[in-house]
Amino acid sequence: MKVLIISSVFPPMRAPEADHILHLSSRLADRGLEVHVLTTGGSALANGFSFHVHPIMRNWSWSDLPRFVKFLKSCAPDIILLHYVPWIYNDHPMITFAPTVSKRIFPSVRFVTQFTSVASAPPYRCSLMTRMLRKGLLLWASGKNVSYDFGTLLRDSDQIIVMSDGHRAALAKRFALVDRKNVLIPPPPIMYMCPDNNGSARKRGREAVKLAEDDFVIIYLGYLYPGKGIEYLLRAFDMVLRTRSNVSLVLVGGIIGRNSSRVHDYVQELHDLCRQLKIDDRVRWTGEYAWDSDEGSMYLRAADLCVLPFDGGVNLNNSSFAAAAAHGLPVVTTKGESLDYPLVHQENVYLCAPKNPEGLGVAIATLIDQPKVREKLCVGALELAREWYSWDRAVERTVATFF
Repeated sequence: MKVLIISSVFPPMRAPEADHILHLSSRLADRGLEVHVLTTGGSALANGFSFHVHPIMRNWSWSDLPRFVKFLKSCAPDIILLHYVPWIYNDHPMITFAPTVSKRIFPSVRFVTQFTSVASAPPYRCSLMTRMLRKGLLLWASGKNVSYDFGTLLRDSDQIIVMSDGHRAALAKRFALVDRKNVLIPPPPIMYMCPDNNGSARKRGREAVKLAEDDFVIIYLGYLYPGKGIEYLLRAFDMVLRTRSNVSLVLVGGIIGRNSSRVHDYVQELHDLCRQLKIDDRVRWTGEYAWDSDEGSMYLRAADLCVLPFDGGVNLNNSSFAAAAAHGLPVVTTKGESLDYPLVHQENVYLCAPKNPEGLGVAIATLIDQPKVREKLCVGALELAREWYSWDRAVERTVATFF
């Protein structure tokens, strides 16, 4: 079976979606499928994989539509899987009509769309010509249930993969039939796992950030950009340090490749806040790690507690949470307006309110002081990971959407 995966991002581009496609493609190929990845030119490593990478697209705009159609015809896949979030396609609507374009060429080929979020491309970011052409495509696609911002993704995809139940509910409000053709597949860890080897990885990780074995190490894992709540974590950490001396915070992650000026400003503000709070000596910044290394996993092995203070709250789609759970780490994170049902407070996660450094500080202090609570969360996290964050199960569920 020939599977075509469409994603505008692929390593070494810095984006969680790029890493997800790498690991998914590799594991599908390991199942004996012939996998082809269509991605952006100049942003992909095309060699050395067990699958085929085609870095030929330019900017995923209307001018790229003929190139897209030509590639579909030459590839002639049995299955098409589109990995969709607007920003990786420059918020351009062209790709939102991909299911309909595919059906016109190959009426019997199943088209699956995997949503990594429920964001839609803001119309105001498009040029007048782009908006006019979008309206023309809406007429061309014809019929009901064609969305101005999601095009025909919801209507014409044979199956829809969502990464959290909140995503399913949001999409179902836009198109009722989503509930008939969706499947929940949260993202497993999008990193190469480092074996623990009787504590050797823990030792190496601590040596890398110059921390001792008796330090209590808190880790934040993920890209640094607004919305991650890191400023609240720094303030909470300052509160924890007022009554403890052997606690350290390690922030693992670099800058994502979008909104770079605002992101750089945000990261600078975080460093400034560290200096203002006078906690520099207990905070380590590792920066980004190579996409093909197990360094991120090594740092997780070195930690005692993971804290992920998302502004919008945690859900199953958070890949950094998936990574922490797969490493059996107790996790303190935030509860937003919705919460996926597998996440249970004080069973497999410890929840507190977002944007609340005082509450976050109390939660961190509680877990530092209560090892039995941490141990219970570790067991619960591993059970959660086996059910929802296993690559074997994710691949099985993905392959099931192909039929």
